[in-house]
Amino acid sequence: MNVKIPLVDLNLLHAPIQTELQKAIQYVLTQGDFILGQAVLDFERAFSKACGTAYGVGVASGTDAITLGLQASNIGAGDEVILPANTFIASLLGVLRAGAKPILVDCDEQTALIDLSAAEEALTPQTKAIVPVHLYGQMVSPSKLRDFACTHNLLIFEDAAQAHLAEREGYIAGSIGTAAGFSFYPSKNLGAFGDGGIVVTQDAGIADQIRCLRNYGSTQKYIHTECGTNSRLDTLQAVILHHKLPYLQQWNSDRLAIAQQYDYELSYLASSGITPIKNHSGTGHIYHLYVIRIDDSLEINRQQVQEKLQSAGIQTGIHYPKPCHLQPAFRNLGYQEGDFPQSEKLAKQILSLPMYPGLSSTQVKEVVNTIASVIFGK
Repeated sequence: MNVKIPLVDLNLLHAPIQTELQKAIQYVLTQGDFILGQAVLDFERAFSKACGTAYGVGVASGTDAITLGLQASNIGAGDEVILPANTFIASLLGVLRAGAKPILVDCDEQTALIDLSAAEEALTPQTKAIVPVHLYGQMVSPSKLRDFACTHNLLIFEDAAQAHLAEREGYIAGSIGTAAGFSFYPSKNLGAFGDGGIVVTQDAGIADQIRCLRNYGSTQKYIHTECGTNSRLDTLQAVILHHKLPYLQQWNSDRLAIAQQYDYELSYLASSGITPIKNHSGTGHIYHLYVIRIDDSLEINRQQVQEKLQSAGIQTGIHYPKPCHLQPAFRNLGYQEGDFPQSEKLAKQILSLPMYPGLSSTQVKEVVNTIASVIFGK
C-alpha cells in the first residue's frame, strides 16, 4: 500500500532537530557513560520538574515504571489494585509483576476513562491502590480521583504513559498521586529511539527505593539489599529525550490544534453515528491519539471504514481491539465477556485516526472526506 497519510510520522517530527539529536548522541558516544550516565540524572531532573514533581527515576520501560513504582510504594502481595479494563495490557502486567491482585472495572462510554462509580462498587477491605489510566492523552479528573482516594484511603499511582504534560483542573499528569509512570516508547508524545520509562514522585523515599530496585537492588556496588532487577534508562535514550523535551509543549499544542480541526470537520457526521471520544479537559488534552467511535447503528462498520481509508493510503489503528479482561493471558483472573459492557462496546467501535505534529489541514480534511465517502456511498 502506498501510504499517503501515516498514523504516526516520526521522520516529520525529527527532521527539524536532526542535527541537534546527532550531536547529543555523539556526546554520549564520546563520554562513554552508557549506563546511568550524567545525562540520565539531567533528564530525570528536567522531566520531573516539567511534571511539577520533585523526583524522577528513569527505568527501562513504561511497564517497569508501573511495576517498580508500585513496589516502591509498598503495594504487593495481598493487596488489590483497581484499574480500568480498557487499557493496554502493560497497565495490568505492572500490577501483576508488583505481586498485587488487579481488580478491573469498566470505563465511561463518552471519555473512555475509568468509571469511578464502578471502581467504588469494586472496593474490598484488601483494596490498597487505584491506577487511573490517562488514556489517549486525557487525564482522569484530578479532583474526583483525589476525593475518591481520600474517601477510601487508597494510594493513587497514575498510568501516564500517554499523557506527557497533559493538564486538567490545574494539575499536570504525574502530580496527582503518590507516584506516576510514563512510557517513552518511540510513538509517544515524548518518545525515545527505543524503549524507556520514568517514575515521578514527590516522595524522596519512593524515588530512592526505585533507584535501588532498577539496579539489581543495589545502592552500593556489589551490595544488594533488595531483590531488584535490571531496569535502567539508557544514557543514550536519556540524552535524546532531554533534547526533545523543550519541544514537547509545542508538539502538544500542535496536536490539540489538529484535534480541534478534526472535531470541526467531523461535526456534520455526528448525526450519522461518527463521534470523537469526548474531551473534558479543554486545552489540557494532549491527544496522543485521536479516537473516533463508529456507532453500531450505522449500516457500514468499522472494518469497512478502515479498509476504505487504507485503500486511499490513510493508516489507522485500534487502541485497543480487545479489553484486558478478554485477553487469553488473563483468563485466570476469572472475568468473562459481558463483565464490562462499556469497555467491550468501545473496543468494537473505536478507530484511531492519523495524529502527529505536522499533519496538515489538507490531510485532516482528506481523512474526514474519505470517512464521509464510506457513509454516504460516494
